[in-house]
Amino acid sequence: MSEYGSPEEIARQWQEAAERQDLVLLDGFHALKHALRFGADVRLVVADEPEAVRGLAHELAEDVEADVARLVRRAPLKALLARVHPTGVAALAVRPGRSEGRARLDARPRTAPIVLLDNPRNLGNVGAVVRLAAGFGATGVVTRGDLDPWHPNVVRAGAGLHYATTVDRVELGTLPPGPLYALDPEGEDIRALTLPDEALLAFGSERHGISPELRARADHLVSLPMRPQVSSYNLATSVAMALFHWGGPKEAF
Repeated sequence: MSEYGSPEEIARQWQEAAERQDLVLLDGFHALKHALRFGADVRLVVADEPEAVRGLAHELAEDVEADVARLVRRAPLKALLARVHPTGVAALAVRPGRSEGRARLDARPRTAPIVLLDNPRNLGNVGAVVRLAAGFGATGVVTRGDLDPWHPNVVRAGAGLHYATTVDRVELGTLPPGPLYALDPEGEDIRALTLPDEALLAFGSERHGISPELRARADHLVSLPMRPQVSSYNLATSVAMALFHWGGPKEAF
């Protein structure tokens, strides 16, 4: 896939690679930029105007400018993608192996919490949570349920920052180790607690909240301050409040 070729040849290479389950779509320049910064194995980058993409790298991300210039190839994006990102570039990168990610999740002691999303339904919300977790230096984001946390729409909403943390799907019996703090309206006010670095911070689905089986496993039920008659916060907002309360490692900022 790294060989040079005509736009038609590059398009053919893309179409063949896009069928592979071990490759992930990076949609747009910011997803590509972050993936490169955090060590992703980027296999193919395509753009209608490679020169414009090189210009973006020079303007916005000089640290990966050489990588972008080396990788980007000309190809007709409208023929390859259902929707072309405004930045006019897309890429395919290797999805990290599950065993490597699992080892990071299970390692003890941890220096930052793991965010657990219990049966989330909205792809964009999950991507926003990944972006938050990366920014706060969280150990990772894990999900329960049938949503794939590496779905292209999640990676797009996460701006490629899946590669800056660990993202995986787990079952109830395979949760990472650590005390489980479940966000629940009946829980103790988070402002009265100190969240340990080894915590699993569990957040329920956008509509139904924490599932009964996860609630039963929780070591602590925790609530966020909320004005009466306001029903809920957005999922990503809730995660941001909890991670901000935890504090985050100083070197992450």
